[in-house]
Amino acid sequence: MTTESPRWFKSSYSSNGGNCIEVAANLAAAHGIVPVRDSKLVDGPVVTVPAASFTAFVAGVRGGTFDTV
Repeated sequence: MTTESPRWFKSSYSSNGGNCIEVAANLAAAHGIVPVRDSKLVDGPVVTVPAASFTAFVAGVRGGTFDTV
């Protein structure tokens, strides 16, 4: 049995080198999870989020749910 490796993706909005995260969305369909890590600590800890929760979070960000202004 082979294990699929995460393919890390960082947003194009992260080009300034600031506080960024990377996600491995390629595991969402097959495994139902989205691994998330700090882009500056590639060997650091990884948080695994259920795919449905990550999808709801992204929808909330896009919809302005978390806007403070």
